[in-house]
Amino acid sequence: MKRFLSHMGLVCLAMIMAISANAQTASAISGTVKNSNSSESLSAVSVTVKGGNAGTFTDDKGNFKLVTNQKAPLTLVFSSVGFESKEVVVDVKTTNLSVTLTPSYVLGSEVVVSASRVAERILESPVSIERVSSAQIKAAPAVNYYDILANLKGVDVVAASLTFKSITTRGFSGSGNTRLNQLIDGMDNQAPGLNFAVGTMVGLTELDVDNMELLPGASSALYGSGGMNGTVLINSKNPFKYQGLSFQIKQGVNHVDNYQRPQAAFKDYTVRWASKIGDRFAYKVSAQYTEAQDWLANNTTNYSRNTGSPNGQTISGWRESDSNYDGVNVYGDETTSTLSSIYGSVRTGVLGALTAAYGGNTAAANTAFGQLFGAAQAGPYSTNLATYTAFLTGANTALAPDEA
Repeated sequence: MKRFLSHMGLVCLAMIMAISANAQTASAISGTVKNSNSSESLSAVSVTVKGGNAGTFTDDKGNFKLVTNQKAPLTLVFSSVGFESKEVVVDVKTTNLSVTLTPSYVLGSEVVVSASRVAERILESPVSIERVSSAQIKAAPAVNYYDILANLKGVDVVAASLTFKSITTRGFSGSGNTRLNQLIDGMDNQAPGLNFAVGTMVGLTELDVDNMELLPGASSALYGSGGMNGTVLINSKNPFKYQGLSFQIKQGVNHVDNYQRPQAAFKDYTVRWASKIGDRFAYKVSAQYTEAQDWLANNTTNYSRNTGSPNGQTISGWRESDSNYDGVNVYGDETTSTLSSIYGSVRTGVLGALTAAYGGNTAAANTAFGQLFGAAQAGPYSTNLATYTAFLTGANTALAPDEA
């Protein structure tokens, strides 16, 4: 028994020493990757160990951290789309390693997966494709990333509000384009019941957008009949590649001319957090808050629909001076008839019916009309009903209902 326990103790000691030796060989290497021309931090750069399986990606700030068990010295390979690959020889436990990548320009080297469901070069795609990268979204002087689509060729934009813009690529422009597909990570983004996409009102936050692709013109063969005016593909960031905390603050001033409405502040706050759990699972959480004073319908100028241009013109006048007042942004007053003319038409029709009921006796008809008009002014509903009943069954036998 003692010999068995001694053997078990030796085995456990050997395992502990092996684990300790293995832990001592694991080393961490960290640093940053930047653009050699602009010194801008590069995100989503692949960092791998040459001849090994260890690898990682740089975050939004260009930082990376790599843990490897290979012995020093070792070679790190840095690669990214649009940049020349670079190999750097480093020692283990290296921190604050600074690496710069040189941009490379190769015509037609970009690969698009969404155009025909298979990977191919952008110049070989069966349809025209306009692409907006995450770098363009970050550098664009726009209130919202969706506004960047307005600068692409062949695109027409209708702005219904600050946060709701409708795009089209083949005419038929209007607020709410039912002939355009909008897919986010392959999922249809149209609003239920409306049957058209509502821009970014329901969708990704700006920090979570990796790229956008616009297929101008008909794309029904690839994405269904809703793509008569084109298709917009919005792809989100992979939480395995884009990890950590990121936030964005946009501020500005709206209505700087103080015309018809005072100046108003514009605020846009966006935050995103992503992390991976092992090599198989990852999660991300993003939120965006936007506050602004959009267009205000407060023009009360009188409007004439029948004078001036074919669409009418603004004229002077107010409710007290113009019985046919029609405010530009005042709703419910769109009429071309005054209340006095309506009253005259109703009075003429009622008198005609009363005169016929009294056998052509105009005096009796006028008396009945006066009693009827007085009943309408009697006061509460119960009083009005009693007055009408007395009027119909009492003094005016010609109007009384037949009794069985």
